[in-house]
Amino acid sequence: MIAIGCDHAGVEMKKAIIEALSAKGFEFRDLGTDGEPCDYPDMAEKLCKEVLAGNCEKGILICGTGIGMSIAANKFKGIRAALCSDSFSTRFTRLHNNANVMCMGARTLGQGLACELAEIFLTTEFEGGRHQRRIDLISAIEAKN
Repeated sequence: MIAIGCDHAGVEMKKAIIEALSAKGFEFRDLGTDGEPCDYPDMAEKLCKEVLAGNCEKGILICGTGIGMSIAANKFKGIRAALCSDSFSTRFTRLHNNANVMCMGARTLGQGLACELAEIFLTTEFEGGRHQRRIDLISAIEAKN
């Protein structure tokens, strides 16, 4: 199960991702919004809690630029959120950083590209190995601060 949420700027992109990737077998927990104005930190909190609780394997957050969602999501211990805007960075945020939340900007990306990036994010596996040591270092920083 993939958690997906957005603020009011990302509603149409969220719908496009759910439609495109549900057709490929992905299951989503749509956390909203469905158009009503909301604050992106509240949506990031809602989604991150679902991922951290184990209710959803990964998460997708969408706001106007994706920046606000990234900042808010990364305040949660155990969340590694990455702003994704191209296929190379999206692939490597999974391969090397084991990101569990992707963030995108509805005002900076087209819906077709957003769907492609979401699929890359959801299908790319973490390489582990030397990269796990670096994830452990990040976790140690989280624990100290």
